[in-house]
Amino acid sequence: MPDAVGLELLAQELRDADGDAVLETVFFRGKAQLVIDPATIGATLEHLRSRGFNMLVSVHGVDYYPEEPRLGVHYELLDMTSVDRITVKLRVPLDNPVVPSVTPSWPTANHQEREVYDMFGVVFQGHPDPRRILMPEDYEGHPQRRDFPIGGEPVLFTIDESEGTAYTR
Repeated sequence: MPDAVGLELLAQELRDADGDAVLETVFFRGKAQLVIDPATIGATLEHLRSRGFNMLVSVHGVDYYPEEPRLGVHYELLDMTSVDRITVKLRVPLDNPVVPSVTPSWPTANHQEREVYDMFGVVFQGHPDPRRILMPEDYEGHPQRRDFPIGGEPVLFTIDESEGTAYTR
């Protein structure tokens, strides 16, 4: 992983290209993290690719409830030559959860962005197939948000079938 000095150098390179790109750098427990402006995600990932971080390992959604901006997207990048990792984080408000899609440059993000949309409601502008991937198309809500109502359906066990009742815990 880039050390704290290497992280600051990467952040400075990004700031030189776009002064508003990097909002914060975090180096904690040996892990390098960049917190960026959502509008700069494409350029940020391309710059990191040019620095050797050429594998997008994962894209995750996060709900920072009750904080605002509430929704976050985390991108994990890997430099396979030096086996270094870096996390790029961004946050968007609940009333306008829009992030530019990185799928055109990073095809591996396709299904991962769809999952973040499906579970958290973050819209990836420019995504080639912006539809739900886990939940039915007519499903209302985003079940991984922290304020999503917890509920469920009764579970029917075979022992209860003859009685016609369901047992739930």
